[in-house]
Amino acid sequence: MRKNPITARMIPSIFTLANLLFGFLALIWVIEGQYTLAAAMIVLSVLMDSLDGKVARRLSVSSDFGKELDSLSDLVSFGVAPAILTYQAILYPQPDYVRYTGLGIAAVFALCGAVRLARFNMLNITTYFVGVPITFAGGFMALLMFFRTMLPWYIYLGSMFILAFLMVSTFKVAKLGK
Repeated sequence: MRKNPITARMIPSIFTLANLLFGFLALIWVIEGQYTLAAAMIVLSVLMDSLDGKVARRLSVSSDFGKELDSLSDLVSFGVAPAILTYQAILYPQPDYVRYTGLGIAAVFALCGAVRLARFNMLNITTYFVGVPITFAGGFMALLMFFRTMLPWYIYLGSMFILAFLMVSTFKVAKLGK
């Protein structure tokens, strides 16, 4: 049986679009005040992001289109959604000086994620990452959200700040489980 190359090329994009859909739903759940559900959507985005690349390599259908779609999806799911979730659930209820500092750091987190993704697409290094991947940073912030009743607000503020810096750093980070 001969496989249809057009259909095969579409399969990884379905996973990528699922990543984006879960990121979008995370933002909707933040608006609704459903912070645990929003965090769960980001975690599901991590799963979809790990599958799209594996499926593309397995089917030998990697493409520039897929790479760009993946970056756009990742920016929403792992840059914007975790930043807004952390700001709204943890930092917004704090006193003004924390709220405004948190807003700035949340914006920096999302912006550093965008820079990280753009740099990743340009470098084309396959043996290691330069800087912490946005998927890790956003996924980590989502996982922290499950402990929001146990952890103080400054853990979230500090984590976002450190992860923003690490995303745009030039540290070599090993690629695990390709």
